[in-house]
This record gives sequence, structure tokens and C-alpha cells, in this order.
Amino acid sequence: MKMIRFTPLVLVLAALLFFSQEASAQIEIGVKVAPSVTSTRTIAKDQYNFKNEGAGVGFGMGVIADYFFGANYAFSTGLIYNVKGGEVSYNYTQSTDGVSTVVSGSDDINLQYLEIPISLKLFTNEVATDTRLYFQAGTSLNTLLAAKVNDKKVDAEGDRFTKRFNTFEIGAVLGAGAEWQLGESTKIFGGLSYHRGLTDVDDDYYAGIFNDNKVELKNSSFALDFGIKF
Repeated sequence: MKMIRFTPLVLVLAALLFFSQEASAQIEIGVKVAPSVTSTRTIAKDQYNFKNEGAGVGFGMGVIADYFFGANYAFSTGLIYNVKGGEVSYNYTQSTDGVSTVVSGSDDINLQYLEIPISLKLFTNEVATDTRLYFQAGTSLNTLLAAKVNDKKVDAEGDRFTKRFNTFEIGAVLGAGAEWQLGESTKIFGGLSYHRGLTDVDDDYYAGIFNDNKVELKNSSFALDFGIKF
């Protein structure tokens, strides 16, 4: 008998179908844009001097959907294009057969993802006329679309930089903001969200440089979320 594989995408689609059937009158669909400040967290032994050299500028945009199962509670998802990354550097002395070699480098990393957020949104009652606050917590399932290193898509050998990074990423999402009712079914919202990568994005490239499989890169970003729901 064949086994059914419950991949993350299958689970998301199943959840969407369930909520659409149970609360079709409570679905709010919209679009959003999300400029962000991004960085790359580095995890490695101190001797490698492997570190984050500063924040970059990212951008996200896409469609969102809130599925209400109560007046103040919603399952929130969507399909978002997002850009993350940051600059990293390393500088250490490697000894091989008694010969010491200084290994150093610096990379400005730009990673582009297609993301499926899966979160719970909690809304307050009106704090002012047609105004509610919301709080959001959940996760996101992210697929790598493209990668650049030092503003290039391919390395010196002609290989795409996507080979350096893992195809899939899982992240945590926390956010808060406000939503304003403009008409019978039109709402605008604005807020701030924090996105923290939970999985290593390095596909053994940097781990290979140090010959240490405990070297990791993880994404982080703060985003301003603006959008409209219909």
C-alpha cells in the first residue's frame, strides 16, 4: 500500500481548504509590501573570526489571507517573495603538516525566497473608531529562488551561487501592528515583524572552508509591513 507524504505544502493546502469550507464568509485576502533590515547570523568557533559585518536592506511583497475562526482570531498565511542576507567575513590561521596558512574572506550575501507564512493572528476589539490592534506569531516555510554573492550570480568557475545554500529554510515570525477599516470590506494595516531563521542556510560551503560541520549561517530581519485587504 502506498504511503501518503504529508509535506509542508500539502499541510498548508489542507489547512486552507479546511478553513475555506468552515469559514468562507470570514476570509480576508490582500496584498502587502515589507521593506526590511536584514542580517546573517554566524555560528562558529571564535578562532575562525567568522562574523556578521553589518545589516543589509531587503524587500518583501506578495499576497496574504486571513481565515477567521472567531471575531478576534485568524489563521494567517500567504505567498511572499522576500530578499534576505548580509555581509560576513572570516580570518583565521590554518595549520597543515606544520605549515601555517592565513585563510580570510568577505562575502556580501543576497538570498531570494518564496515564503509561505503560517501564523496565528490575535486581534483586539476596537481601540478607536474602526481601529484594531493585532499580534502575530508563527512560522514560515521558505524556498530559495536565487542567490547572489558580492552582487554576482555565478562564481569564478561559472557555477550558480545557489549551490552554496540550502534550498529550504524554516523561520519563526513575530509581529504586531494596527488595522483600520476603510469601508464595508476594505482594510489597511501597518506593523512591525521580526523574522528569525531557525535552520542553517549554508550547504556546507563555509563549513568546508573551515573543515568544521558546526559552522552555520542563519537569516534574521526586521520588516515594516504595509498592506490592504479586500
